[in-house]
Amino acid sequence: MNKLFIYEYINRLTKEDIIRFGLSQGIKLLEYEVETIYSYIKNDYLRFFDDPETVLLEVRYKVRDITYNKIMELYNKYKIFIN
Repeated sequence: MNKLFIYEYINRLTKEDIIRFGLSQGIKLLEYEVETIYSYIKNDYLRFFDDPETVLLEVRYKVRDITYNKIMELYNKYKIFIN
């Protein structure tokens, strides 16, 4: 995995990108969820690659169940690319 590519993508990521991605996945995120997800992506992406389960458990209690379930669905779908 090219960490420089990931860093550049995350560096350019906006809250609006998160909102649009959520909508493209069939979920309308609430403002606090956008803030939470944005914060984790911007600040904890390296930790996520080292220990995704811990980060996902933290997020679980900071977003609605429907949002967490969608995050887990996407994680399970794409985790092959993370490892």
